[in-house]
Amino acid sequence: MYRNFFGLSVPPFEMSPDPRFLYMMPQIRESLACLQYGIAQKKGFVVLTGEVGTGKTILLRTVLNSFVQKHLSSAFVFNPRFDVLDFLEFVLTDFGICPQSRTKSGMLLQLNHWLVDRHREGGICVLVIDEAQNLSPELLEEIRLLTNLETGSEKLLQVVLAGQPELDDILRQPNLRQLQQRIAIRCKTQALTSEQAQAYLHARLRVAGARENVFTPEAVQAVYHFSNGIPRIINLICEHALITAYAEETKPVPARIVELVSTELELDQQFEGLPNPSPRPVASLLPAKLPPRSASVVFSSRWKQDGDR
Repeated sequence: MYRNFFGLSVPPFEMSPDPRFLYMMPQIRESLACLQYGIAQKKGFVVLTGEVGTGKTILLRTVLNSFVQKHLSSAFVFNPRFDVLDFLEFVLTDFGICPQSRTKSGMLLQLNHWLVDRHREGGICVLVIDEAQNLSPELLEEIRLLTNLETGSEKLLQVVLAGQPELDDILRQPNLRQLQQRIAIRCKTQALTSEQAQAYLHARLRVAGARENVFTPEAVQAVYHFSNGIPRIINLICEHALITAYAEETKPVPARIVELVSTELELDQQFEGLPNPSPRPVASLLPAKLPPRSASVVFSSRWKQDGDR
């Protein structure tokens, strides 16, 4: 819809975790290296934590894509609210194993034989569990026991637990101390600084084919202010700002449109009280008067059509 208007080849701010758009800022590069090392060196348990919307899932996808596929077998659990049997069945199926029975012992035996065969072939097997803060204590214990599948020198199955910061608190519980002691590597994602947010926004636009400034400098600063540096919120604001600017036939996107869509999304209230290291108050970057209400109506109707991408 707006791609031709802004000279873009693909939408730059889609919410899907597309590894093409991963911006290699220092903390992301460090976390990526830690995850790659933990998997490649067969360290067993690796934990990735970060606030909602800070890029954990896209980082995990990038890590898996970084390995030669014929050497890496992966299962990706994106909704861990399973009982034990359903969990084991999902893991086997995602690894490409057809469960021959639906008993715990049968599935574990089948998984073990498959892991041994993959080890003999020189392969790496990794189980990635996203939203791991939702795992039950019972299932966490079962996952710990999976890492007992090993040779004399290395683990047959690598496990990556990714979740929100409360995952760290869960893993500190006394009843999970055996799992806590097996975590070989920990890494984190976090909100962006003002400079990082600006670089992130422009990097996504470059990947999408932008050849000119799509947002004014004041609009970029406003995006940071209203997103509090959270990449997912940056994407949300920018996507709807592009839609609204296209509807108004305005480019580059000005700060007033960023403020308009952020207000419509109630982002002007979402981070109230949180620290924001913006060097200047965003109000000083915006015009004294907002555009007519009709622009807001256009945005609202398009947002409802697009849905929560």
